[in-house]
Amino acid sequence: MKLTIISGRSGSGKSTVLRILEDLGYYCIDNLPASLLPSLADRLAAKTLDIANAAVSIDARNVPSDLRQVPEIIKQLGSGPLSTDIVFLDANSQTLLRRFSESRRKHPLSDKEIGLREAIDRESELLEPLSLLANMTIDTSKMPLHQLRDIIMARLDSDGASNMTLQFQSFGFKNGIATDADLVFDARCLPNPYWDSSLRSLTGLSPEVARFLDSHEEVQKMLSDIQGFLESWLPSFESNNRSYMTVAIGCTGGQHRSVYLSEKLGEIFSQRFESVQVRHRELD
Repeated sequence: MKLTIISGRSGSGKSTVLRILEDLGYYCIDNLPASLLPSLADRLAAKTLDIANAAVSIDARNVPSDLRQVPEIIKQLGSGPLSTDIVFLDANSQTLLRRFSESRRKHPLSDKEIGLREAIDRESELLEPLSLLANMTIDTSKMPLHQLRDIIMARLDSDGASNMTLQFQSFGFKNGIATDADLVFDARCLPNPYWDSSLRSLTGLSPEVARFLDSHEEVQKMLSDIQGFLESWLPSFESNNRSYMTVAIGCTGGQHRSVYLSEKLGEIFSQRFESVQVRHRELD
């Protein structure tokens, strides 16, 4: 029996995640008053409801007084028999502004006196305590629907499996750091295939780029060092009840070096972990 709490700023994809979980057989409740969480958890733990897993959305639409109780409620749930996951979805403010403009939806915190931009910023402040409690954070700014579906299915549709899901994500620093990462490594100091005109239009998925990076000792040294760090510390994260871990590798544009390293690490750790994903943010 598992209770999954979905939260995040409006427009970040919470409703989409609830629909995905509903398709996976979860009993889903949108905008549950936070004060009712303990009662729901008690009924789930006592198995008085004929359901296997439940997911609830708790966000800024909640009564403010209820929302302020959430950290203490989550703490109480953590000491009980029920397994609880907290998933926090977010996107950068510019993306949220665009999504609201395109959909012409009203932001739940906006009114005659509070504009959309101010409502988005205010919502971030209201939800910050909940975001700090999340054991999975997903940035949907540049994420297509199928990518979000794959992540949710891989991470939450595990039927209680104890193995940690490990994701390697490449990104380009020029487009912003990967905000949903647990660990970030910087590959910008490595030789850059971009400066070879024959490789510039290719990516780290190309054999030609792979051969270029294979031939540089410092690239292999960084790959070995990251592998060694993860081999040393991932067991500690896993023993600390971490079910999900995102390792982000960044280079300047997210096209060559970070893609190559993410692919290599994915190959290495797929031999040791049951669930390994490789995502290339800029290529996706």
